[in-house]
Amino acid sequence: MHVACPLVADLDAVLRTAAAAAGWADAADFQPEVRAADPRHGDFQANGVLPHAKARRLNPRALAEQLVAALPAELLATCAVTVAGPGFINFTLHPEALLSWLRAHATADQLRAACAGGTAGTWVVDYSSPNTAKQMHVGHLRSAVIGEALCRLLAFSGATVVRDNHLGDWGTQFGKLIYGYKRGADLAALVADPIEELERLYKRGHEATPEGSPELEEARRELVRLQQGDPENVALWRKFSEVSLGAFQRIYDRLGIRFDHHLGESFYNDQVERVYTELTAAGIAEVSAGALVVFHPEHPRFKTQPFLIRKADGASNYASTDLATALYRTEHFGAAGIVIVTDFRQSDHFEQLFLTVGKWFAARGYRRPELHHVTFGAVTGEDGKALKTRSGDVIRLKALLDEAEERAFALVTAKSPELPEAERREIAAAVGVGAVQYADLAQNRSSNYVFSWDKMLSLEGNTAPYLLYAGARIHSIFRRAGVVPADAAALAAADAPSTPAELALARRLIRFPDAIRQARETLRPHLLCLYLFELAGDYSSFNNADKVLVEEPAVRARRLLLCARTMLVLETGLHLLGLRTLRRM
Repeated sequence: MHVACPLVADLDAVLRTAAAAAGWADAADFQPEVRAADPRHGDFQANGVLPHAKARRLNPRALAEQLVAALPAELLATCAVTVAGPGFINFTLHPEALLSWLRAHATADQLRAACAGGTAGTWVVDYSSPNTAKQMHVGHLRSAVIGEALCRLLAFSGATVVRDNHLGDWGTQFGKLIYGYKRGADLAALVADPIEELERLYKRGHEATPEGSPELEEARRELVRLQQGDPENVALWRKFSEVSLGAFQRIYDRLGIRFDHHLGESFYNDQVERVYTELTAAGIAEVSAGALVVFHPEHPRFKTQPFLIRKADGASNYASTDLATALYRTEHFGAAGIVIVTDFRQSDHFEQLFLTVGKWFAARGYRRPELHHVTFGAVTGEDGKALKTRSGDVIRLKALLDEAEERAFALVTAKSPELPEAERREIAAAVGVGAVQYADLAQNRSSNYVFSWDKMLSLEGNTAPYLLYAGARIHSIFRRAGVVPADAAALAAADAPSTPAELALARRLIRFPDAIRQARETLRPHLLCLYLFELAGDYSSFNNADKVLVEEPAVRARRLLLCARTMLVLETGLHLLGLRTLRRM
């Protein structure tokens, strides 16, 4: 097997083949467990010999030495291989192999090819999902930016991605909204700021319909008219949905987000009867206290905590439409995988949903896609409490992004006052919005994180401004050199990296496919953020240690090659996270 510059997947395959070549009777069961190594030990390390030997009461170091002896000459020509400790196998790539990788990955498409594999077929990603007729607020930020990053990571790795905004566009709130609209709509305000007016009308409708009042009964009748297809109420509901989507899209445009579909809860309203019928016929659902529910007796909590899929009054709920949604995505899109991005408070709901889907699909013989609930923690203020305005109101997402751009504009103006204002505004939009996105993505999504303007807009540390500035610095080097990064002729004389800083940077660059794989497999974008931060740090060390624009052609070419590939990997990674990059800053 010829491997020009082996990475994790290549080494995994080579070691499996070597186990068979070494005559292991159980070679098919061997798991090499290759991963990026601590730089002190090499580029990659295989740890799988130890558990394999332990399970069979064999000497792990002897097994490791057998594997190394069976490795093909082509691999040994690219790297030094050593056995360390009780049986770890370390691989250290030769500088010529590093140069080979740098030459072979000159475009985003070539990087994509290196990252492909492991994710095939169609994947539906369900994210953002705000309620129509309401403002998007800071609580909607995490689902939107995490979901978009996952879409881009999956697509980059070879999946066909369907982006679905599962809007909350159906339910009891529309009865109160229609009630309020018919009794006090300001048509001029609805044109000028439609979401603001719809929120006002909903609040008015809610306040005018207290529990037990005749007004509440009238609001409920408005909802029944909507559900029964009353032309006037359906027309209003469509208008509310249309203006909401328009307002949402203006936010999405600023975040670089696009959707293929906006299939809200209403879309599945006529599909829930099939859910009830099939779950009942399969003996999965049962009637309890007049409601249709599912119990999971094998689960410690859900054996007594019912999954309510139809209310006692016959009305559907989130569970009803979510089950119909899972079936639709499987049948209509042919989904191989479904990813749903919501906050951690919905964990029980989706655990019960996935258990129910598994039993339902098995009973009916439906193909079951991979199901993933991607959860995230809360955004808090520096006091550890939910992020709110000084008056205690929820922070609207539009206002948050506006403030981010204004703060970034002040920083850009202080740093580069000579730039025209239009250019400073453009840079500020990329830096400000990117800072908000990156501050979210750089955190392990399972954790809460503290929202800090000073930290996220800093030019130091793991921030968007730091990474964007690193990219802009590389662009400035090419401007001074009078060449473009894609100019192959200018880089043709490059030889293999040789100085410590060059080697460290090259070794970091070749780990990009592994960073993508880890982020994709775990559905955790912060792993890519961490890689990009480390890459920018290695580039900074290289730039400080080794002058790029020297007279000697071969040295100049190889350092420009390292700059070009750093810029390519850095910008590709930032784009996968949903950020815009800059040529100057």
